[in-house]
Amino acid sequence: MGIHLFTGFPGFIATQLIKGLIGEKKLKKFYAVVLESQFERATEKANTIMEEMDVRIPFEIIVGDITLPNLGIKEPEFEKIRTETLTMWHLAAIYDLAVKEEIAWQVNVVGTKRVCEFARNHPSIERLLYFSTAYVAGKREGTLLETELIRPKAFKNHYEETKFEAELLVEELKEKVPVTIIRPGIVRGHSKTGETVKFDGPYFFMNMIDRLKWMPIIPYVGKSDAHINVVPIDYIIAASIYLASFKEAAGYTVHLTDPSPYPVKEVYRAMVLELTGKKPKGRLPQALVRTGLASKRLQRKLGVEAETLDYLTWNAIFDTTNAERLLRESGICCADFIESIPSMATFYKENKLNKNFHIKIG
Repeated sequence: MGIHLFTGFPGFIATQLIKGLIGEKKLKKFYAVVLESQFERATEKANTIMEEMDVRIPFEIIVGDITLPNLGIKEPEFEKIRTETLTMWHLAAIYDLAVKEEIAWQVNVVGTKRVCEFARNHPSIERLLYFSTAYVAGKREGTLLETELIRPKAFKNHYEETKFEAELLVEELKEKVPVTIIRPGIVRGHSKTGETVKFDGPYFFMNMIDRLKWMPIIPYVGKSDAHINVVPIDYIIAASIYLASFKEAAGYTVHLTDPSPYPVKEVYRAMVLELTGKKPKGRLPQALVRTGLASKRLQRKLGVEAETLDYLTWNAIFDTTNAERLLRESGICCADFIESIPSMATFYKENKLNKNFHIKIG
């Protein structure tokens, strides 16, 4: 294990994986397949990584397109890659909950199909790590197993649906290629530093709380006993790198989710207290909130995507039997969410005025 091929670079997770692999001396060289429009940014990011970590690891940023045969890689780069013994990381995807169906299908499903074809035809892939999502479960509730890939009656959005369809393709590949499927929960910043690159997911809560902090009372949003599963990036990175070189992990699907998630109301309360110094009081009916957030203008004003509401009342718990067994000897575990909200809030407050951290809504 030493030569790695990435899709999804220079995205946050791919960048952190490269840094983690360098830190653990498990990276001799890496390739990254990027769209032509991302070539300059990816090259700059790779050079920045080398400077920050004070190393000179060989890398090649290759122009391609994962939705095309051979990942859109031209000769002779394609033949050169085929001579390498690789660990392949497929992270490229559209992660936006509000994504349009056509775009999500093209990137998430067609792109993954092409990656599977590439892996199936490559002479020597040591491991393919595919980043799915725990939310392939769609609207299924209750205890959700790592060993299940059951089509739900419905999905909450096109992101979930297309990631489900993509995972079906990777599941079939397990018979031909050593594959590990990673299903993360909702990814947040570093558990100790709070560092992240964009304010989505649980940061939508923080956006709303920060923009309403002028009010004398900040109410709860709806009423729910559901739990929210949020995991820090450092746990995702450490666990994924360990599993990539752990032979017993080949052929398994793992939930990299919080084994002890908190109820939504407890997370919300902790965030309100951390950002405003006061506890939430009262309650806005969820129906009223949904009606209000039907307006893109209000979504933009509060910094909240309406699709987020679907996760506040969704009652499901992710089983982590495979993850716990495979990681048992590693010492790697998921940090407590509530305990690390202060560092998360500190980073948010330091960067909330930087438009680069906020996603475009609408």
